[in-house]
Amino acid sequence: MYAIIEAKDGGVFLSDDGGTSWTLINDDRRLRQRAFYYSRIYADPQVKDTVYVLNTALYRSTDAGKTIRSIRVPHGDNHDLWIAPNDARRMINSNDGGANVSVNAGETWTDQDFPTAQLYGVVTTAHVPYHVCGAQQDNSTVCVPSTGTGDEMYAVGGGESGYIAPDPTNVDVFYAGMYGGLLTRLNRRTGERRAVNVWPDNPMGHASGDMTERFQWTYPIVISPTDPKVLYATSQHVWRSTNEGQSWERISPDLTRHDPSTMGDSGGPITLDQTGVETYATVFALAPSPLDGNVIWAGSDDGYVHVTRDGGKNWEKVTPPDLPDFARISLIEASPHDAATAYIAANRYQRADRAPYVYRTHDYGRTWTTIVNGIPADDFARSIEADPKRKGLLWVGTETGIYVSFDDGNTWQSFSLDLPVTPVHGIVVKNDDLVIATHGRSFYVMDNINVLRQIQRETTNDPVVLFTPGDAVRSVSRGVAVDYYLKQPADAVTIEFLDAQGQVVRSFTGSASQTESTPAAPAGGDEDEGGFRQPPPRVSVKQGLNRFVWDTRYPEARTFPGLIMWAAGTRGPAAPPGRYQVRLTAAGQTKTQPFAIVRNPLGSATDADLIEQFRLAKQITDRVTAANEAVLRLRSIKDQIADRLQKLKDAKVKASGDTLRASLTDVEGEIYQYRNRSSQDPLNFPIRLNNKLAALQTIVESGDYKPTAQSYAVFKELAAQLETQLGRVDALIETDVDAFNRQLAKRKLQPIKTEVPASR
Repeated sequence: MYAIIEAKDGGVFLSDDGGTSWTLINDDRRLRQRAFYYSRIYADPQVKDTVYVLNTALYRSTDAGKTIRSIRVPHGDNHDLWIAPNDARRMINSNDGGANVSVNAGETWTDQDFPTAQLYGVVTTAHVPYHVCGAQQDNSTVCVPSTGTGDEMYAVGGGESGYIAPDPTNVDVFYAGMYGGLLTRLNRRTGERRAVNVWPDNPMGHASGDMTERFQWTYPIVISPTDPKVLYATSQHVWRSTNEGQSWERISPDLTRHDPSTMGDSGGPITLDQTGVETYATVFALAPSPLDGNVIWAGSDDGYVHVTRDGGKNWEKVTPPDLPDFARISLIEASPHDAATAYIAANRYQRADRAPYVYRTHDYGRTWTTIVNGIPADDFARSIEADPKRKGLLWVGTETGIYVSFDDGNTWQSFSLDLPVTPVHGIVVKNDDLVIATHGRSFYVMDNINVLRQIQRETTNDPVVLFTPGDAVRSVSRGVAVDYYLKQPADAVTIEFLDAQGQVVRSFTGSASQTESTPAAPAGGDEDEGGFRQPPPRVSVKQGLNRFVWDTRYPEARTFPGLIMWAAGTRGPAAPPGRYQVRLTAAGQTKTQPFAIVRNPLGSATDADLIEQFRLAKQITDRVTAANEAVLRLRSIKDQIADRLQKLKDAKVKASGDTLRASLTDVEGEIYQYRNRSSQDPLNFPIRLNNKLAALQTIVESGDYKPTAQSYAVFKELAAQLETQLGRVDALIETDVDAFNRQLAKRKLQPIKTEVPASR
């Protein structure tokens, strides 16, 4: 038996007699440091005298603990280990980075590339598309593009526990914090990084009462929403810098309760543990008003709320009178609609009180209203956010999820939807999206919350409701989200998109006969070689709230079964910037709403450039359609010839038919490489005109720019070549096919039809 004993003379102890007697075999402090946080030891289930000890590192001993060596693991701070009882080489290790599996006794481990980051908060950047940033427990700060895959992560200074403040005027500059009062300024473009700590006196190991300035594990760092040159940070005081942290001005007195009984040593009585998590009596939440630069709200981790209305010259204590003592003011939200309004989310779970404490004031804190109706009594609050567009639309993050209110907090309802049960530590509305940081499940983004800004209590009284879509940004938005409500299931729903002239750009219809869970297979192409093609979008006809997303593209080019192309596809051109409408028809009613497609504000192209791009892309799409319809026409004719020849024994007619089919195949081969049977075949069989044209469209639409001069030149050349081949098709039909039809007529057989087959 093995035991780790926390004591002055402690260490790893061994008993060989079932616990009757114990012997100290290793007093290495690496095995027993921070005893409350680690103190894990596991014996190998099969090999005597092999034992594992977990601490900042993972250690193994093969001599009953007398000597140890570390095992390399993907992440530090090891907390648990499972060893398979029937195979000691197979094990699972858990640490502050997640969990990892080894099948060779720790020689190698699986990766930790799964979304389990424990984030302390969330902010967004001024990038287009915006980036989402937060600090990860026992890891780094992290930012990731909101439209990315999650693989494009980058750190922005600071450390595991801090706030992040992106410069709204320079997307390369970030301020970020960490425990101990660390505050860094990073310029990602230049690589410059420096510490600009408010009070650079490292407090590690000291009690709160011994510190000159008390910085909490997650002390606030906030850029003023009314002046991007003003940076705030907090200890027990509020500090302000106007020169990028070169110097700091204290603009408040101690805004905490600073009860001496709460500021002593942490841990003990054997081992103290004072890392910054335990630092108490600090300003835990700070919220400058986005409307009035002189209004700043501050909340402490020991239960006080203050506000200044003159930029920090004077502070008034405005703590809600019924808020229990020593509540942590977790977050304050300064209203984006009214400088006198603020919301606070507070909790007391560290005092065995799991109740949510959420409050609202409309008069600078003179009076407060408790707003927790609808939040479970044991689901304590961690964060709160107000929508900047719809007054009274709020979200609160709790220990288990997220709630929404449409009436300024008077009533709440769960908004977790398919979100796992997880603490929501941060909420931010960015443009039309809702972004949250969870403590254990990483970031989540809910695209396009415009429907939440429009829905009313009376909405469900109407048989059909079409909400106004949000504007779409070219090359950024995932499309135009069309939200609509059906009081009853509909037999059919049609959604049409119209341009500024009222012309229908695209039309989609859904019916009750469609199987919602089984999308139709796309025409053309093959999915077997990893080239999965997105199925056409479904228009839902179900009762309740529905969403349809238009990809902002015009109709695709005509395609045909088995089409294989290289570096190209048949999708239609992207709609240019401008005003549009969506028209919905259902249950005998037609509703219309306007929206816009706008260009990326950071791009260099003008609207005129993008309209010109659309014109050329549309011309190319039309030519690809003409080419593919020619292929369909030729193949239909050849199939009909084969059908007629099966019904005849006439050698002369058969010879004529075979010659005609060869001629048709020859011209088809100039338009499309019919020898292609797999995705890599174009490397062996050169691509033809339809593929060259489609590939040119890919080039033309490779970015939001006016097409290059050479794109016009190549299109002119390819279009001319296609016209030549289309002329050959017409000539064959007018002469050879007509002559063959005369032979069929003499033998009382149906003539060959030469029209382009109708779309199915």
